[in-house]
Amino acid sequence: MLSVHLICVGKLKEKYYKDACAEYSKRLSPYCKLTLTEIPEAKLPKNPTLGEITAALEKEGDAIRAKIPPSSRVVALCIEGRLRSSEELPRMFPVPGRSQDKHIVFLIGGSYGLHPSIKAEAQSQLSMSPMTFPHHLARVMLLEQLYRAFKIEEGSAYHK
Repeated sequence: MLSVHLICVGKLKEKYYKDACAEYSKRLSPYCKLTLTEIPEAKLPKNPTLGEITAALEKEGDAIRAKIPPSSRVVALCIEGRLRSSEELPRMFPVPGRSQDKHIVFLIGGSYGLHPSIKAEAQSQLSMSPMTFPHHLARVMLLEQLYRAFKIEEGSAYHK
């Protein structure tokens, strides 16, 4: 069974985001071993300077690195990443026996995104859209797309 990790900066506070994530996590359970890790978002003043933002992203990046399991294919979600269709998403998954990667790890940054070094270290960069979404909503959207990817692979009618 594929091991899927979501490493997310920030804690979900809103009940509707928590409920949606719980629902898709439940739906994903027959298809993969899902691990969701939340990294605390670095504290910043109300109007941070570029230097303060960069330092915060670097601190978050170090915390993210510490949570990535060995033998992982890492995908950073970022606006400058490659757009992929729902049908293309499963092609990013490691194939047992044909890949040394045992896990696929998706990284979702906080309100200021991911540190450039984290994006550069990832094997892939994925953009969900050129539009800007709240990073908490991106988590829900990614879980839904992962569920959709597994349903596409099994030939289910879920994906129309």
